Amino acid sequence: MIHSLSIQNFLSFKEEKLFSFEAVKDNKQEKHQIVEVAKGVRLLKLIVVYGANASGKSNLLEAFEFLREFWFKKMDRKEDKTGVTPFLLDDRTSKEDSKFKLTFYVNKLKFIYTLTISTNIVSYESLLYYPGTQPAIIFERKLNNNISEISFGPKIKVSQITKDEISIKCLPNMSVFSAYSRLNIQIEALELAVNWIKNQFVSSLDIKTSWLKYSEKMISKDDIAKNKILEFLQQADLNISSIETEIMKREISDDLLKQLKTLNIPKSEFDNILKEQTFNTVKTSFTHKIINKDHSISYKKLPMESQSEGTKRVFGLSGGILKTIEQNAFLAIDEIESKLHPRLIEFVLEKFLRESEQAQLLVTTHYDGLLEEDDLLRKDSIWFTEKQDDASTNLYSLSDFKAVNRITSLQKAYKYGKFGAIPNIG
Repeated sequence: MIHSLSIQNFLSFKEEKLFSFEAVKDNKQEKHQIVEVAKGVRLLKLIVVYGANASGKSNLLEAFEFLREFWFKKMDRKEDKTGVTPFLLDDRTSKEDSKFKLTFYVNKLKFIYTLTISTNIVSYESLLYYPGTQPAIIFERKLNNNISEISFGPKIKVSQITKDEISIKCLPNMSVFSAYSRLNIQIEALELAVNWIKNQFVSSLDIKTSWLKYSEKMISKDDIAKNKILEFLQQADLNISSIETEIMKREISDDLLKQLKTLNIPKSEFDNILKEQTFNTVKTSFTHKIINKDHSISYKKLPMESQSEGTKRVFGLSGGILKTIEQNAFLAIDEIESKLHPRLIEFVLEKFLRESEQAQLLVTTHYDGLLEEDDLLRKDSIWFTEKQDDASTNLYSLSDFKAVNRITSLQKAYKYGKFGAIPNIG
């Protein structure tokens, strides 16, 4: 599980900001909202972030997503860009490195990953863990005359041949994780971190990204997943009695090839499509239950394109939420309220908290009605982003405010600017 992420000089985060899932000393809703990952370390399963438009909410999610993509991104040339974007509205920071520090727990072991990176090169990268009370280095990577030097800690047994292989594979613009994953070797402590990243760090979901295809693939391959998603939709009161999927093989045309290039398809899968000159697509239809005026019941099957935008949104969310719960993973969702009724937002979050064990959900929203849901949100699970005078982002938690427990309505307090993070409309 994720403990915290420190961000500096990345997108709108100019100065160092710390975002943390660590719970304060409050046992409210502890059963469903807090996981003790190690002695005395209590982590939240849900955090909701509020803020005005362009205040940096989405950029917080982008920080997590950047790391997820960078860790295993394969660079073909050392001249390729790393993909990081510093704070560009300052002449100084636009030329400086971006910095990240992620603390997480795997099987009660604490890990700390540190990265210092520019648009062209990795200046510093390290991974520590705590096999006991003191930290131990797994790897440390420094830049010496524009050449990456990778060393391993004394507790990590690695042959010189393996060290040389990793160093050769690791271009100066890519992660050590990426180089390691391309070798037929196993380093036990490093393998724990790698497996956690690959299996429990789910791609973020924003309003521009559709998880429809993912949910469709889930139900086309797995009847158990299909039944769970159907149950999800029925609990959401979408009047759907069954779901059917059909795998259709399409030949590749020039127009279809152009469309596929715009999608986030893994390179290996895209290369296979080019080789086979065919493309499998899933056709999904939903059967709706209809109660007629004479009280008789009939059923009507409609294709995906005929469903409401709200139904599509819930269907797409269902795959991501269920995957996150099953894999004890971390998922970030931007603007969760998009195309959803407020009660459906509450339903999704309630279902996640009730059914998850060690999964974590980070969502951004403008729906302030959640602030009145005492049984859904804790004070430390509410965070804010606020644009500062220099256009950078300030990031802080509701639990930072004194005497917050005396406020009778958090929704009204937020609306009237008691916590900041609202549009300054004048």
